Amino acid sequence: MAGKKWTTTPKSYVTIAMVSYLIIASIGSKNTTGILNGLIAVGVALAVDYLYCTFTNRKSSKDGTIITGLIISLILSVTTPWPIVAGTAMIAIVSKHLLVYKKKPIFNPAALGLLVSIFIFHTGQSWWGAFGDLPVWTIILLLIGGYLVTGKVNKYPQVFSFFATLFVLLFLMGQLHIGDAPDALRPPFINAALFFGFFMLTDPPTSPATYKKQVIFGCLVALSGTIIYGLFGGLTYLFIGLFVGNLYHYLNKHSMKN
Repeated sequence: MAGKKWTTTPKSYVTIAMVSYLIIASIGSKNTTGILNGLIAVGVALAVDYLYCTFTNRKSSKDGTIITGLIISLILSVTTPWPIVAGTAMIAIVSKHLLVYKKKPIFNPAALGLLVSIFIFHTGQSWWGAFGDLPVWTIILLLIGGYLVTGKVNKYPQVFSFFATLFVLLFLMGQLHIGDAPDALRPPFINAALFFGFFMLTDPPTSPATYKKQVIFGCLVALSGTIIYGLFGGLTYLFIGLFVGNLYHYLNKHSMKN
């Protein structure tokens, strides 16, 4: 694809945002380890994708593969050993090819890879690429990038329904003193939620296209994720919520076919 045409695609918007956040967060934290992890995650993701597509004679989506590697590196802690970064990227790409319906991934590859890596590698997610360790004003950068990407993929109903449901439920849980709900509305947890909502929830292959189903999808991800947060805390609630949403989208497509 020609460079000028590529810059108008949704994947170009996400890629540019992820690379920009990788550089900004590295400069802000004065640590280049995150960039090294990014190169490892993207390199391993591309290698696994190339090998699988070559042996199975399938078409490769290099843009999506690069985005998956970048997201993984921006969420995993910069102190994560490189073999674990590589292993997480490999799991994500393998899931992208094996867990499919009509040649599209059922689950968001990056989210599934990160969720599985928690149980296999006991990884820690710092969401450093969401600027959780930087000054609060850097959230503006997330909002700008998120606004552009969400508009490009036409997912405003999905994103708004997710954030509205999530924030209302967390507020109510805070009023009722359930779990650590107030923490989820403060940095760095709010940074993680914004990054997740704008750049992972909006993945076109694993989420609905119609507005009505987008609203249901966003509410379902927020509701299921908040229940997990109330029960167990931590940040895995975002991945588990998206897992439930992806499953809803898959079952919807499957029932329509039948």
